[in-house]
Amino acid sequence: MTLATCGAENWKRISGKQAFMEQLVADGINCIFGNPGTTEQGLIDLLVDYPSINYYMCLHESVAVAMADFYARATRKPAVVQLHIAPGLGNAIGTLYNAWVGKSPLVVYVGQSPSTGLFQQPYLSGDVVSMARPVTKWAAEITQAADVPQAVRRALKVAEEPPQGPVLLSIPMDVLEAEAEMLIRPTSYVQWAVTPPLQAVIEAAELLLKAQSPVIAVGDHVALSGAQEAVVELAELLGAPIMNAFSNTVNAPAAHPLYHARGIPVTSGPIRAALQPHDLLLAVGTSIFSSILPDAEGPIPRGMEVIHLDYDSWELGKNHAGSLLLRADPKATLLAILAEVQDRSTTGQRDQWHERRGRLEAAGREKVETARKQHARHWDAVPITPPRLMAELAANLPEDAVLVDEALTSGSTLETYFQPTEAWRRFRVRGGGIGNGMPGALGIQAAFPDRPVIGLVSDGASMYTITALWTAAHHQLPVKYVICNNRSYRILKQNLRQYRPPARADMPFPHMDLTDPPLSFVHLAEGFGVQGRRIEQPDEIGPALREALRTPGPMLLEVVLDGTP
Repeated sequence: MTLATCGAENWKRISGKQAFMEQLVADGINCIFGNPGTTEQGLIDLLVDYPSINYYMCLHESVAVAMADFYARATRKPAVVQLHIAPGLGNAIGTLYNAWVGKSPLVVYVGQSPSTGLFQQPYLSGDVVSMARPVTKWAAEITQAADVPQAVRRALKVAEEPPQGPVLLSIPMDVLEAEAEMLIRPTSYVQWAVTPPLQAVIEAAELLLKAQSPVIAVGDHVALSGAQEAVVELAELLGAPIMNAFSNTVNAPAAHPLYHARGIPVTSGPIRAALQPHDLLLAVGTSIFSSILPDAEGPIPRGMEVIHLDYDSWELGKNHAGSLLLRADPKATLLAILAEVQDRSTTGQRDQWHERRGRLEAAGREKVETARKQHARHWDAVPITPPRLMAELAANLPEDAVLVDEALTSGSTLETYFQPTEAWRRFRVRGGGIGNGMPGALGIQAAFPDRPVIGLVSDGASMYTITALWTAAHHQLPVKYVICNNRSYRILKQNLRQYRPPARADMPFPHMDLTDPPLSFVHLAEGFGVQGRRIEQPDEIGPALREALRTPGPMLLEVVLDGTP
């Protein structure tokens, strides 16, 4: 973001609610995602006077936060959310947690009872700041109307500066109504694309030059800095594989034979096993590594050299010492390291790297071909196999389409067939909690109104935020949903199968089936005003997708999949 210029100072005597809206206009913000409530009625009423600001109405607060989360990721700007006092914030905590862990820049406004009566503990009131602190970068209650515009500017600045994340402003009703002299001006943002000292770049290059088998792990701050090409260039020079480290956008091209589509596992033991063949890890724009089931030894093999490069100083060396920790812009730093490695390497080293690259690329291509041959054995199976769905989806997506992926287990083969290079073409859910895919696709559609958006969502995850369908119909956001209906929490079955000892391998899976009664997504969609179609045969997928993409408005395709864990 460029530094805002002030120009002539714009002082006005206005109300707190007017100041809030005027500040959004000054910053070019034209969307609010929310669920209206009584304590926010002053601001909601004022929307009539600000037609340039679109209010996306959601039937549940979690939908509003998830829409804003994905909108912010798509536009690369902070997004604004309106929530209803303490219970409304409580409804949204799960999706707010995802935004916090996923580092999405959100400004969340929560209404509050009048400050003059808070001591009496009015109905619905609560300490929303304390509720929000564990899942926000900064949270504050504004007690003076004169502070509202500066509070909004501070919130935007804090949300946008890496490590990005949600912030919260609680504003009592009487503060919104009070008047004061206020300055409205665009927010000044921090310039954060910095490089480390030259000596640190040289040290990184020397570590890479000594490595016999380096590996590169990438996360979402690669895309944030636009460092995808720099990652590929360095990987190609060194002959190093690129692993996806909880990467939820396109941080490296999935079609590149050095890229490992399935990436790094999510438990410490398997992570160590995946890294064991390598003697140096270059982790870029990611944590190392957030494990679901950590153990005392941690995910890094003993003796491995580690170079960790990221914006987020908290993550650098947080759990693992690391040989070299670099707090800097990934793109600028990788390009500097690349130049040093090129200058300091010998012809013999570059020949060895080139030979290693050839071996790894051949193995990568063979791995993809082997997977596709295995998938072909059950290509026409009924129920439909997940690989067949992913292949049909990839084959029928327009070149300007955006895919939002919360298919969980069904989407594990997606990158075998869908291999975009542009960061805007694929967004995954992040943060760990499920349910963001349905509203997330709407946020992407709001950000990219002229592009086709497809929401690929599992049946279990969709039910957390199914009311997003009404918002799609109400605002005529033409998202095409593909529901992967395997009639179960398949990921839980897979995890339980790994957990169980052999003697319990054939035991039933308790409370993990979405049957008795079965969910009918076509009927759910129609109840919310969205067209729906059920697909049970594999040869129906392609024609149904093409028809859906031609259909105006939102549409839902329920694809009945094989649910074998």
